[in-house]
Amino acid sequence: MRRRTFIAGLGGVAAWPLAVRAQQPERMRRIGVLAVGVENGLAAKLNHSALTQALAGFGWTDGRNVRMDLRFGRGDINRMRALAQELVGLQPDIILAGGGLPALAVQRETRTIPIIFMAAADPVALRIVARLDRPGGNITGFASFEPSLGGKWLELLSEIAPGLKRAAILFNLPSVSTYMPSLETAARSLKVVPIITHVHSVEEMETAIGDIGREPGGGLVVTPDLFLGNRAPIISAAARNNVPAVYIASDFVRDGGLLSYGPDPVDPYRRAATYVDRILRGAKPGDLPVQFPTKYEMVVNLKTAKALGLTVPQSILLRADEVIE
Repeated sequence: MRRRTFIAGLGGVAAWPLAVRAQQPERMRRIGVLAVGVENGLAAKLNHSALTQALAGFGWTDGRNVRMDLRFGRGDINRMRALAQELVGLQPDIILAGGGLPALAVQRETRTIPIIFMAAADPVALRIVARLDRPGGNITGFASFEPSLGGKWLELLSEIAPGLKRAAILFNLPSVSTYMPSLETAARSLKVVPIITHVHSVEEMETAIGDIGREPGGGLVVTPDLFLGNRAPIISAAARNNVPAVYIASDFVRDGGLLSYGPDPVDPYRRAATYVDRILRGAKPGDLPVQFPTKYEMVVNLKTAKALGLTVPQSILLRADEVIE
């Protein structure tokens, strides 16, 4: 009797550490986030809210079992590089990069910490990944490009500004090559001369916009990446020079730009939670395919159109997801 009691007691002792371990709190996971824009903007709030809510749906709650370290590049590549180095130094479990430039900045600093990029214009052209189906290495994410967007931007610009004869195509990264075939096809069809303009700074942007606005019939197409963090000077230059412009991101239009068409900017942050969850549970980022946009939106600003002397056609108003008056 005593022997059986003793053996039973041993079984209880053996089980006790397991029960204690099961009751221990989860290890706090650390997630670094490097955004391209500014910390006090509406976009930053919407993106962060979408990400945290989606993560909570997978059981990852900020402050309970994950900690978010947020950094904002403010459109400055040198600042992004410094912040990328800072984030890597914190040794997070994952780093999220909000665009192609932040992704490149983080990738320079680490080849071991998992990286998920959101809204990179063309990760292959930017040499972030070698291929889309199996990125390899420590990085994967969500692309914002669709080759036909180039032609779509020019068509919309011509539709809202019927006198369009020339269009400056502002770009600063090789990813613009993704859009060029469809843009050039649309330009031939619309009889619009595309002026490919490679710029590196705000000053060069303003000069290019001033040049295209010197004569009637000029327009502007603003491609992704660096420009997403420099909205104010571009919008201001377009207004000063009376240049109608089309943008990829709706934030430009809410800040006073004319027209935007592109992927829903918040959606990649929401969808990124799926990859965060899988990687935190053991998946390798290099095995997860790069994903593409699934939601697009068009936004038009009637006040800006009026200031430019344009009447927004009903065809655009009916298709717009948001009309700013």
